[in-house]
Amino acid sequence: MGDETLGIILAGGRGERAKPLTLASADYIRSKALIPFVGRSVVEWLVESCRDQGIRRFYVIAQGAENHSQIKLVLGHGERFGVEIHYSRARLDRYNVGSGAATLHNLEQWDLTGRALVLPVDSVFEFDLRRLKDAHDAADAAVTVASVGRTPEEIAGKYGVMQTSPDGLVSGFVEKPTLDRVHRIFPETSLPSSVRTLPTNAGMYLVDCGRLRLAARNPEMIRLAQQRLDWGGDLLPWLVGRGLPVAAAPIDRLGDLGSIADYLATLGDVLGGRYAWMRRAMGEPTSTDPPYWIHESSLRTKDSVTGTTLAQKISEGSVVIGPAVRIGRNAEIGPCVKLRFSDIGDGVDVDEGARLSRTAIGDSAVVGPYARITDSYVGPMARVHSERDNPVRLVHSAIGEAADLRPGTRLSGVSVYPRLRVPAVTGLPTGTHLTSSDDILHWI
Repeated sequence: MGDETLGIILAGGRGERAKPLTLASADYIRSKALIPFVGRSVVEWLVESCRDQGIRRFYVIAQGAENHSQIKLVLGHGERFGVEIHYSRARLDRYNVGSGAATLHNLEQWDLTGRALVLPVDSVFEFDLRRLKDAHDAADAAVTVASVGRTPEEIAGKYGVMQTSPDGLVSGFVEKPTLDRVHRIFPETSLPSSVRTLPTNAGMYLVDCGRLRLAARNPEMIRLAQQRLDWGGDLLPWLVGRGLPVAAAPIDRLGDLGSIADYLATLGDVLGGRYAWMRRAMGEPTSTDPPYWIHESSLRTKDSVTGTTLAQKISEGSVVIGPAVRIGRNAEIGPCVKLRFSDIGDGVDVDEGARLSRTAIGDSAVVGPYARITDSYVGPMARVHSERDNPVRLVHSAIGEAADLRPGTRLSGVSVYPRLRVPAVTGLPTGTHLTSSDDILHWI
């Protein structure tokens, strides 16, 4: 269909790294596509950003009955977004053994030709589709990898690096090298004055569907796709090794949502204005100095202590908001509350004297009086029973959906799974995961 670019959304992952954010209960994992982020699910942000750059047809590759049904309940067939959305067939899930295999199999199943943008659902992107298309066409590439420049220190042990030629073609891949190895392979980065960044794979690919389908018919590729075939570790190196042109083109920004720490870091970047498209999509801020967004229904909501609206408390200075705060609908914010670099969902109660910084609070959660929460995630309907003389303190922690924390609880680097009732515990080692009542009994 002429110069049309299709969207292919890889939505089959289980979201293990993001637990408990992806859990509705200890044994029920939500699709990664439905991770709540700044008032919408991440897949909604993805569809809207692509739609605004001209993509009107999307193909969602899901995995499992729950994954299919959950995503379809949110996206439907695209009517709400003004686009057309198709879904992979559940009976063919057995072929989706890895992101690369799933892509190749469904390109054939849908009989797709032309150009498509392949995207994951555990990230948000700031990118220019036209720039990707120009680089793709200039290189006559079978695949163009969206890349993000990172310093050797950022890369070490965490990201794969692409080796590229002067014409932008990828010649090799180095998977999560140590810092010493980065300096050996790219000696220019070890110079004292060097500030060079190296291209890392953002997980977004502009592909020539027809050429990928031809590659998929290679006997060796057929064998690989029957076992395990991921994009980054398997498919791309195979394409480069067989001489198919794979290009790399930079995008402006990538925000990973795959772990709690990355989720919160990306949230801070978005609320801080580092994603221009998302900032525009959030609408005009309630205040620009400092910048924050508060839904009008929350500005009108009176708290149960003073009976004054949030707008009144902000005006008189008894509540301090910002910078970089978003408050959704019908939230109740008590007096003497301070919020900064935080996202507050719909229907949330934040009681008197609470202090929240670099934190996400899910819909309908309750944060009790004088709680101190920093660099943490509190899931939907969770209850943090803090008291003035016995406050809850959370640092670098994640509280699952509908979990219940008693007054005096102090957690640092701890994850609490959904629906658990946690007594006043302190001193748990960083990295502890409370997944069941047995885990709780172990520590009290």
